[in-house]
Amino acid sequence: MSSLTVSGVTKSFGSGPAATRAVDDVTLHVPHGSFTTVLGPSGCGKTTLLRLIAGFLVPESGSIAFGDKIVAGDGVRPLAPQARRVGYVPQEGALFPHLDVAANIAFGLPREARGGSQAGDRVAEMLDLVELPADFRDRRPDELSGGQQQRVALARSLAPQPAVVLLDEPFSSLDASLRDSTSRAVRRALEATNTTALLVTHDQNEALSLADQVAVMRAGRLVQSAPPSEVYLSPTDPQVAEFVGRAVVLPGTATEARATCALGEVVLTEPTTGPVALMIRPEQVFVDLAHNEGDKAVGVRGTVEEVSYYGHDCAVQVRLDEGTSVLARMAGVRHPGPGDTVHLRVTGLVRAYHPAGAP
Repeated sequence: MSSLTVSGVTKSFGSGPAATRAVDDVTLHVPHGSFTTVLGPSGCGKTTLLRLIAGFLVPESGSIAFGDKIVAGDGVRPLAPQARRVGYVPQEGALFPHLDVAANIAFGLPREARGGSQAGDRVAEMLDLVELPADFRDRRPDELSGGQQQRVALARSLAPQPAVVLLDEPFSSLDASLRDSTSRAVRRALEATNTTALLVTHDQNEALSLADQVAVMRAGRLVQSAPPSEVYLSPTDPQVAEFVGRAVVLPGTATEARATCALGEVVLTEPTTGPVALMIRPEQVFVDLAHNEGDKAVGVRGTVEEVSYYGHDCAVQVRLDEGTSVLARMAGVRHPGPGDTVHLRVTGLVRAYHPAGAP
């Protein structure tokens, strides 16, 4: 196993004025044994980045290194994919339908190690690692669920002890509950083997819940790379804020540690002055229902437009009296209904961004 370092990598498709830069000067470091997710919308370049690391594509500029060994760029001849010791798990697992589970896992081993007791022991070890019963070794892929197939695909990629494991949206075709249990099993397997891993996904919840580090891509560029909590609570700009989770972005005026906006006065994470865009997470917007019981309400008044109920919580869209529409998130135990009058106030610290071109 080793670390992964991508330095200033660029890749375009096409030529001349019609050329499209899919990956634009991307720099990313994945420490040894850590799990990084590359998060971005479809077409942002994240799969192209994965294919460059795997060796399926060659960068125009920049370099890619596993540990201290450069495998592409910096004037060296690109190392072939099969020589990079990369484990690759595609979206659908891509298991061989004519082989049983044991043969699929053993296929990841060097040719000379695929037969005999050594291969059998490694298959048993890998099945245990990905939390599948030992008797699954004799099953065919069409006898497995989607989640089980993805675990076998991971076992196949881990069998030869790769330097890095790359996962290309491997859970996207699974239903919500199966996606969660499968991704957790995959994460535990990677942790148990201290494997350096890179997962590309467009699912924000998946990225935040699985990773040690989240790298956000937009239009071919890496716009932020940080631990999940930092990306969520301190996004680098309002666009990242609105992509990673849901966000209420409001114009406001800052005076040192506080700012005023349509939701009243808020406390800032850092002091600043002047016109700002304020990033408020929906769970920071407290919905006051006290006025319905004759108590004194606190906050800015508005009318509930829509409620999306999820059981454990609900999203409440509120139109403030002055016209601004705001999203709040609250526990699902007790909530207002459309047409109800509520009062909103902001809790916790709020991040402020100066408009483009402002000091």
